[in-house]
Amino acid sequence: MTDNPYRPGAAHAPPYLAGRDAERREFSRLLKQTPVLENLVLTGIRGIGKTVLMRAALRKDAIENSWIWVGSDISEAVSVSENHLARRLLTDLNTFSADWEYASDEQHPLGFTNVPERRTIRFDYQTMMALFEQEPGLVSDKIKRVLLEAWQLMQKHMPDKKGIIFAWDEAQNLADRSADNEYPLGVLLDVFSSLQSQGAPFMLVLSGLPTLFPKLVGSRTYAERMFRVMSLDNLNHEDSGEAISKPLEKEPEQIKTFFNSANEGIYALTKGYPYFIQFWCRELYDYVADARPFVDKKSTGIIERISRKLDNDFFEGRWARLTDRQRDLLGVIAHLENSDGEFTVQEIVNQSKLTGQAFSNSHANQMLTTLFDRGMIFKNRHGKYVLAVPLLDQYIRRHMHTESTDETSSHD
Repeated sequence: MTDNPYRPGAAHAPPYLAGRDAERREFSRLLKQTPVLENLVLTGIRGIGKTVLMRAALRKDAIENSWIWVGSDISEAVSVSENHLARRLLTDLNTFSADWEYASDEQHPLGFTNVPERRTIRFDYQTMMALFEQEPGLVSDKIKRVLLEAWQLMQKHMPDKKGIIFAWDEAQNLADRSADNEYPLGVLLDVFSSLQSQGAPFMLVLSGLPTLFPKLVGSRTYAERMFRVMSLDNLNHEDSGEAISKPLEKEPEQIKTFFNSANEGIYALTKGYPYFIQFWCRELYDYVADARPFVDKKSTGIIERISRKLDNDFFEGRWARLTDRQRDLLGVIAHLENSDGEFTVQEIVNQSKLTGQAFSNSHANQMLTTLFDRGMIFKNRHGKYVLAVPLLDQYIRRHMHTESTDETSSHD
């Protein structure tokens, strides 16, 4: 048996990146900017493919278009202070700048006088931090000073490069901390807005959950004009088919035949959600490839078995952390006609009256805030909500049906 080609998992690149051509074309447009007027926000729920698109595709496109790409994941520690943000920026830049020669004026004692001596050093992290510390003013002034120096050195040492892209994943972790008088997110936006207005070819590419862009705008209202927002959705039917079939091009014909016949069913089960496509296909591949001799698996209960495994691996850990009343609210949401899309508080309240749960507007608002903090609900800029976990509504309906069946059986 050959290795399983499917790759479910956090940030694991699938064997074939399907359905993101429009996003790549739009990013190619941003790469042609002179000067940089727009930065990129890439947003969507977990498992939709943000990290893979950014690291496997956008990074490649940027490098092929003569941009320097630096970046990393953003941890919550970066938002502790403005100085932490500065260190993150300079650490990322150091991956390229450490080889650049930098002429520094230093005072060296000679006899009874200090005579300035010009010497060449590397523009590495230590040099950048020294410049940062020496520059007077606010943290934003200090960062601008270092990055402007980096711009000059890039033109000297890498004249074929168009600019530098700072690409940060999990950027929803960025936040201002007004209680501590620390505004790292505001500083980041101020620095890049200022440098770009001076013609410096620096671009931000930020990837994160749907909470990211509202955070940016909340920190600096002009952020709405700084960014091109691309929201990733589930793959459509055609793209899902390619995500399923393309990795199988070197597989035996019997495996290809099975997946061709299962294509429609996999799309119906996953709704085009990329992580679920990889999960289902990996499980089905192992099941089919291990069969000796090859047989039709349509009636063997494999769908129920994989569904149960997905529930255990993906949903039940999240569900177990909720209170009974939080589960009741999510149960109401799961029975909305638009449960897989956007919904409002009033729709929840109206539905709750039909199910006998009786949530008031204030109670529903309060619980949605708690579910937002638990990562189960997102609120968009238009005051509407969406489930943060894909196909959660289907899981809830399955779970409630199972509980109802078990309760009926126990009474019998």
